Amino acid sequence: MKKILLVCTGNTCRSSMAEAILKQLINDRKEVFGDIEISSAGTYAMEGGKASPQAIVVMEEWGLSLEEHRSTPITKKLVEEADLILTMTMNHKRALLYMLPDAEEKVFTLKEFTEEEIPIDMRASLDISDPFGQPVEVYRNCAEEIKECLLKLLVKLKKN
Repeated sequence: MKKILLVCTGNTCRSSMAEAILKQLINDRKEVFGDIEISSAGTYAMEGGKASPQAIVVMEEWGLSLEEHRSTPITKKLVEEADLILTMTMNHKRALLYMLPDAEEKVFTLKEFTEEEIPIDMRASLDISDPFGQPVEVYRNCAEEIKECLLKLLVKLKKN
């Protein structure tokens, strides 16, 4: 079974929303993708924290639930066990590679992995902005941006 790990800072906003969205997208296409284990973690996550209230609201609007989500700190074991690790920012990617330099071939930002070609002057736009503490509308925009990337991910996974 292929394992995909999604990583952000606190594992209460971006990576938790990405996990919920990707699980739904994969489950809706089980006949194409089979069993893929999707999980999330945070580079500075506190064990067992709840998803942010705004993330919960946005996912509920999409028919998904983050009520049971609990944050998970990133560990070497999680990095080692994952087949593909998609981070929300370049800083998250750097933190993981600092922890485990041998993981370089499987750690990418979500945008880096899903975009076909990224001009050098666009490298700064490889991050998905942190909505933490912002109004629900900012979370909606963030979730849309994540979903757009995840749909591109499905196309890429289907080719492999």
